[in-house]
Amino acid sequence: MPGSDEDDEKKEIALCASCDRCRARKTKCDGNRPCGNCATKYMKKHKITSIEGIDPSEFECVYSPAKRRGPVPGRSGQTRKAGEAFGRGLGSRLDSQDTWQGGMGGVGNVGGFGGVQSMEELQLRQMMLQANMGAGHQGLGSLDQGASFLDTQQAAIQQQLNLIQQLHAQQNLEGRATALAAASAAADMEPPTRRMKTETPKTNENRDSNGVPRTIAAHTHLLELSDPDGSRLRAYYRLSVDEIFGFPPTPTDEEYCMRLNIPGMTPRMIPGTHLAALSAARFAEVALGAVVHNEVALGMELCNAVVHCLRESVQEPVQPPYMFEVARSYFLLGVFRAFRGDMVRYFKYRRVCLTYISKLENDASAATILSAVAFLDAWAYMIYNADEKRLPNIDKAIPPVERPSHALGATATELEYNVKTTPGQIASDPKNQNWIQGAPPIYLNNEAPLPARSLDALACAVRTCCDQANGRFAAISKEAQAAKMEPIPQDTIITPTTTAVLAHENELCSRNMVLSAFTLLQQYEAATPSSHKNQGIHLVISAMDAFLDNGDEEETGGFTDAQIQSLLSVCNTAIENPFLLHHGGPTYHMVSNATVMLCHLLNGMYAMKGPEGVKGEEGDMEAAMFEEVLDTFIAVRKLLVIHRRKLPAKLRCHGIPRPSLGLPPEGKPFIDLGETLLCACRGCQGFVLMACSPCVAAERAQSAANKRRVEAAREADVDAAEMDKELDDLSNDFNLDDDALLGMLSQLIST
Repeated sequence: MPGSDEDDEKKEIALCASCDRCRARKTKCDGNRPCGNCATKYMKKHKITSIEGIDPSEFECVYSPAKRRGPVPGRSGQTRKAGEAFGRGLGSRLDSQDTWQGGMGGVGNVGGFGGVQSMEELQLRQMMLQANMGAGHQGLGSLDQGASFLDTQQAAIQQQLNLIQQLHAQQNLEGRATALAAASAAADMEPPTRRMKTETPKTNENRDSNGVPRTIAAHTHLLELSDPDGSRLRAYYRLSVDEIFGFPPTPTDEEYCMRLNIPGMTPRMIPGTHLAALSAARFAEVALGAVVHNEVALGMELCNAVVHCLRESVQEPVQPPYMFEVARSYFLLGVFRAFRGDMVRYFKYRRVCLTYISKLENDASAATILSAVAFLDAWAYMIYNADEKRLPNIDKAIPPVERPSHALGATATELEYNVKTTPGQIASDPKNQNWIQGAPPIYLNNEAPLPARSLDALACAVRTCCDQANGRFAAISKEAQAAKMEPIPQDTIITPTTTAVLAHENELCSRNMVLSAFTLLQQYEAATPSSHKNQGIHLVISAMDAFLDNGDEEETGGFTDAQIQSLLSVCNTAIENPFLLHHGGPTYHMVSNATVMLCHLLNGMYAMKGPEGVKGEEGDMEAAMFEEVLDTFIAVRKLLVIHRRKLPAKLRCHGIPRPSLGLPPEGKPFIDLGETLLCACRGCQGFVLMACSPCVAAERAQSAANKRRVEAAREADVDAAEMDKELDDLSNDFNLDDDALLGMLSQLIST
């Protein structure tokens, strides 16, 4: 009957798998009527604990009819990078691994470190052979043997292309037939009431109708150079994370074609795996820009897009033209995880980054990224107080980087400092697998870029200061006989860095490292005039210069004029450029410690002048200095308090107390540093306890450990009560994608 057919068609209208509210908020929907999110919202709004007996229409949980979506017409340029990487890569690549196993010898060799090449890679090789043949005939004349060899190679490649095309056609036919048969059988067996709402298969719930991951399809427009939101996020990234690292910009498609140096190459001919790697590098930049601007949910989605792009890129052997982009993407993923306090995944991504660095052919690029790794490692070195035994054991998940099979002879510098200076050997050095330590290898390499050498020198100075702080606290604990104080292992005092510094103290001591870093930076700025002022690295140099100053010898505990100027310079730079606190490294801790030293300066000036003296009369220089320092302290403290609240509890530096509302009486400090919530890093604790006796220092260190535990417990309770459930679910879902990528990489590296 015609009428019954129309009714059946209406009944079989497929609805979206998620309700309209969940789709608008981009959260996971359980598909119920009402769904869990809408029910939770209704209960919170009406302050009830159960929804029994409530009409479902009251929840405003609506499922709209599903619409088939296709690519947006007219899009071109940067927006095709991620989409085409998956459209041509995932769509044209054989999804069945069994076919590859039968025809090519198994899947063990397919991946980022060697194996079968895709159709795009073979076409690229064919173009390169044709170019070489043309050059050979023009330059070699009658060398028939060379030409016949190239002809043989081209014929072999063409044969592989024909085989892959046949396998594609066969798989497409079989796949369509199987899908149609399964769909027909499922439609016959499925009850009519079940057909009302078609659930998306679990494996594709995060992909669009074209098979592109949702996080990529939704944010590909951000990769457009002309997109205002993408430009804004990239600006945040460059003003914060990249400000001190100075990575070269990710090439556009046109620039990448020029890098390949193949005649007639156009952006439309770039293979899918190459596009995926370039898109991963671009997504990583905007992801960190979103995190810096506190757009956490957007940053997580963009980070997930990086993961999907990298999963696509490792389906084929990673080629030298985009090896640096892949290594940098894994490093920036590690930076993202470090910002989130996920140190296990941070160390895993760091290890993967080192694996690709060991294969880089451009030593300058490798040195640049290795210096960034060293600077971020200095931060981890501080967080863990140089104790490698406290680090997560990732050797089974991501094996250590293999040593090069053919190593060159050691240079005189390498023999003198007992260190390797070539990037491949640095990345594979056993002592550098968790963090770079020992003598600064990039700094000692005279052929490395000047900014990279400067940054590596500063990283070495930070490690040395941490080792010295461990030694001082071990002596304090012994002198005060503090049984409850956390024991300090001997191997955190005599470390590879300390051993190298003691052997070459005149060259590698902290003070000389800072001076050398400043000299190298001056040479670079003189040789390459630019509007970029390198404020981040100048801030770090000024902070280290102030910390290592011995003070005014004429007055106990005093500050020199140069030291005061350095401290004010550090704090004023952070106030003017708050994004610098998001450096991938110890910059935030340095600004916090400079602020603590301003507290000591204010307390010293107040103790000398008293309540009446700090008010002063007009023209009193010391009173004016007191007001200037106090204004700077109040401004930078507010900035640090805001930044501190955004960080996980274990990554926070000092909680600095505010000044007294009124001038305290004589004999009392202007700012009571005894109320400071100390950082877990011993190197940072020393700045607060610098004027204390050993017994008082040991007591405060013990008290600070208890306060940190209380703060962490309180934060956990607050998070459990106020945590955004949608954001937490989003994080859990994306963690699964990260683990899947790391699992693939583990197998690839192991084989």
